[in-house]
Amino acid sequence: MRIGELSRRSGVPVPTVKYYVREGLLPPGRLTSPNQASYDEGHENRLRLIRALLDVGGLSLSAIAEVLGAVDDPAQPVHKVLGVAAKRITPAEGDEVGPELIDAREDVAALLERRGWRAEADCPAGQALAGVLAALRRAGHGGFVELLDVYADAAEPVARADLDYVGRRVAREDLVESVVVGTVLGEAMFAALRRLAHVDASARAYRDEGGQG
Repeated sequence: MRIGELSRRSGVPVPTVKYYVREGLLPPGRLTSPNQASYDEGHENRLRLIRALLDVGGLSLSAIAEVLGAVDDPAQPVHKVLGVAAKRITPAEGDEVGPELIDAREDVAALLERRGWRAEADCPAGQALAGVLAALRRAGHGGFVELLDVYADAAEPVARADLDYVGRRVAREDLVESVVVGTVLGEAMFAALRRLAHVDASARAYRDEGGQG
C-alpha cells in the first residue's frame, strides 16, 4: 500500500508517518520509484503499536524509541525487553534520600524476601515502590505499608495472566510485542480497573450517606 492508504488504515496522518520514519520509530517503506514507497501490514501494525504506547501508555517518543529498539533486536532476551519496557513506564523514586526513603527501601527488600519474589529491591520497579512508600510516610500515611501484601496478593495473579497471554505467541516478534503491550498497556488497564473497583467499594460503603439508599 502507499503512504496515503497506510495513513487511512492506521488513522495516523501522513506527516506523522513520515516523522516516525525519520525518527526511526517506523521502518521505511520499500522504494518502488524515486518518490514512491510501498508499505505493508507490518508497518500498519507498528503504527498502531506506537499510537497505543503514546496515547494509552503515556510513553514519550524517546521512550517508545528505546522500547522498540529492544523489540527489534533479535539478540535481546525477552526478559530483557520486558525490563526495558518496565523501566520506561516506571517512575523513579526521586532524588531526596532521607529516613523515609531508607525505611521504604527496607520495606521493599523485606517484601521481596517474604514472598520469595525473584527480583532485586533496587530494580526500577523496586525503586518506584520505595519512592511511593517514602512519599506516603512524608504525607503522614506510613501505615499504608501494612497493605503491601494485600496489593502483592492481587498483583501475582495479574502478572501470571500477563505472562500466560504472552506465552500464546509463537513468533519472537509477536512474543516481544506482547510483552511490551502487556507491560505498558496492561499497567493502564489495571489502574483503570482499580479505580472502577474504588467507585464500587465507595458506593457500597457509603451508599446510605446523605439519605441515599
